[in-house]
Amino acid sequence: MGLLNKINSPKDLKALSVGQLPDVAQEIRDRIIDVVGRKGGHFASNLGVADLTVGLHYCFDFLTDRLLWDVGHQCYPHKILTGRNARMDTIRQAGGLSGFPSIDESEYDLFNVGHAGTAIATAIGMARGDEMMKRDSRVVAVVGDASIVNGVAFEGLNQAGTLKRQLLIILNDNRWGIGISQGGVAEQLAKFRASPIYDEIKQRAKTVIPKLPLVGSALFDTLDHLKEGIKATVSPHQIFEQMGLLYVGPIDGHDIPHLVDTLNALKDVQRPVVLHVHTEKGKGAAWALKEPERFHATKPFVVQDGKVTLQSGSGKSWTRAFVDALIDEAETNETVYAMTAGMPDGTGLDKFAERFPDRCRDIGIAESCTVDIAAGMAKCGARPVCAIYSTFLQRAMDQVFQEVSLQGHPVMFCIDRAGVVGGDGAVHHGFLDIAYLRGMPNMVLMAPMDEPELVESIRFGLKLLSACAIRYPRDTVPEPTPDCDPFELGVSRRLRSGEDATILAYGVCALTATQASEILAIDRLSVGVVNARFAKPIDRDMVREAFRGGRPVITVEDHSVSGGFGSAVLETATEMGLPVQRFARLGLPDDRFIAHGSRNGQLAEIGIDAAGIAAAVHKLVHGDDIASGKHAASTRTPAFDTNRALST
Repeated sequence: MGLLNKINSPKDLKALSVGQLPDVAQEIRDRIIDVVGRKGGHFASNLGVADLTVGLHYCFDFLTDRLLWDVGHQCYPHKILTGRNARMDTIRQAGGLSGFPSIDESEYDLFNVGHAGTAIATAIGMARGDEMMKRDSRVVAVVGDASIVNGVAFEGLNQAGTLKRQLLIILNDNRWGIGISQGGVAEQLAKFRASPIYDEIKQRAKTVIPKLPLVGSALFDTLDHLKEGIKATVSPHQIFEQMGLLYVGPIDGHDIPHLVDTLNALKDVQRPVVLHVHTEKGKGAAWALKEPERFHATKPFVVQDGKVTLQSGSGKSWTRAFVDALIDEAETNETVYAMTAGMPDGTGLDKFAERFPDRCRDIGIAESCTVDIAAGMAKCGARPVCAIYSTFLQRAMDQVFQEVSLQGHPVMFCIDRAGVVGGDGAVHHGFLDIAYLRGMPNMVLMAPMDEPELVESIRFGLKLLSACAIRYPRDTVPEPTPDCDPFELGVSRRLRSGEDATILAYGVCALTATQASEILAIDRLSVGVVNARFAKPIDRDMVREAFRGGRPVITVEDHSVSGGFGSAVLETATEMGLPVQRFARLGLPDDRFIAHGSRNGQLAEIGIDAAGIAAAVHKLVHGDDIASGKHAASTRTPAFDTNRALST
């Protein structure tokens, strides 16, 4: 890595000749292959965007100009070029680099970005903000992995057309989202890209663009001529042009000299421009190029003789357990229809689609649209199942309320990646779903503690006449407990009896609570454990029994302590007039974000591993300083940073 080792900032990159840049890009790909092969992480998208990233940092100065990333997982080359190459081995590890842009890491990162569709709108905001503050900064938004189909992206495009200043939107078109791109826009781009005259257009652009002056009317005349030629021969109704944006492309996103010429020609155009760049997801790794969806985000791997072996997991995942259970139900229930929002592999629905291709749909990165389609199907008698990560379901909260809950439609939400998620960190933790869903009338909230309970919860949910949600973590399923009874609405399950205190646990935390009770038994504390099963409706008999006689009660959940299961228990106990002086909640702190690392490490950090739960119960029983209603992990949690919150 001769050239890359000499690059500590984009300033060093600019000292190279254009002819050296392809070698830099290849060294970046080699570095990513090495790091992800050993550590795991987002892979194929980062290989595909390496050349484009080199070109951007060569042509712009992003200490004064603005670079915004959509789908932030494509930021690895950007990190390598902005002084973080030496720390790439720590990516996604506790205390190491984030797998996404991070404002705490570098002044080159402007937003912590983990959700798709945001870059165009935030870029417009920065363009208008800089204009208002009399700063002359160029603004660039890189939109990739099919996030252009997101509704917020289109809203941004609509606003972009109103700008009267520079804004460059780069459409990094690699045919793929996280899964294969979905919808009419994706199909239109595919037709454009696959046109037999694509090479002719590319050659025309190579001839014309380098000769364009950087300013003046000649630039607009020439670009307009090129634009009209492309529109007339390939796509006469380009949607971008109709929204008031200058459209250029498509160009080869791996031809760095041409990229540099094009970026230099466009960077000072004083109107919004969309540059359509064609890249290959997985470029530089034949196996990833062949299976870009499989290698979107990957575990560590070994390559030998051109064959790739992924590091095997240590058990069956909750995701796999979910899809197995859903397939079993669909075998006998022909009304079941599964859908996801751009995550067929991540949610397991690719397996469902193999078995029921006519009863499964990936809507693309459009969670709000996914939920509304589900509502429409439910209205017609289908039983739609939306498998969406907890962090992404937040994007459809209004649709869950307006089109599902308000209408009383029986849509099932299977919420993957609930709780802390490990290496993806703060942008992906699922810590809000209970809080915003339990306020919706007639919504039933469930969380199984093992695979048999997951099967029973899905079976029960498909019989409900109202909406429901089932949450489960990004983890392996534990060993099943015996005697799993069918689910009954609002009925909990006692796992262990005890007289000194009671732990009310939600979901997978129930098994951890049982381990904590065994630790406490060594200290001669008799602690009961209840698997709540439901956060809504709450089992009132469970609550009454737990608080009987003023005994200590502690709730445990892999969710924020604000508005979650523990809050529901406290509200119920208060309504029932029960004594709550010796009560505490354990969960994610409500005053800070949890950094990336291992899931087990994160659970220990916030005090909901077995040792943390045991310590919290011990304090509560012996009257240590835990205020009623506070989570026991609060002693590990720094106070809210007022200075940072108020700083400009």
